[in-house]
Amino acid sequence: MTRTIAILEGSLRKASLSRVVARAAAGLSPAGLEFIVLPNPGTLPHYDQDVMAAGVPAAVEAMARPLSRADALLIVTPEYNWSIPGALKNAIDWLSRLSPNPLEGKPAAIWSVSPGLLGGARAHGPIRHVLHSQDMRVMAKPEVQIGAAREKIDIVSGTISDETSRSFLTAHLTRFRDFIAASV
Repeated sequence: MTRTIAILEGSLRKASLSRVVARAAAGLSPAGLEFIVLPNPGTLPHYDQDVMAAGVPAAVEAMARPLSRADALLIVTPEYNWSIPGALKNAIDWLSRLSPNPLEGKPAAIWSVSPGLLGGARAHGPIRHVLHSQDMRVMAKPEVQIGAAREKIDIVSGTISDETSRSFLTAHLTRFRDFIAASV
């Protein structure tokens, strides 16, 4: 059975290292997975209950529709100031207020990508905390942190040039496929 994974990018930047990794996921995937890249979180207005009361913005609906059809969520993100990027948190805030909530109970995994040596490791905890608030099932192991990413990712060609990273991500997707099957 094929499982669909929605990918939510944490970066707004066009030449983002994490965006290249997110877009490369489909090419690294084992059989049985297909991917939908959600609209960039920069398309969403800042969460505001007054805006919500006037009606769900079209950009929020455009993100929620494919996510609600997906079997799982993969977040691919940088780390900002040892934590979750604001645009990513804003997207989760918007999605969490919809009824039905497209996040609730969905399996999830987190990949962080950074030019620093820690590979965005400090973003994982805050993101997990927010996802758990939505009763999401977050795959804890293995963690994915791509450090020194400028040496492993070619922004111009949009590829992951480091074979060790490519192999690790393929193995992670295989494990995530099994995690999804056990969760749904």
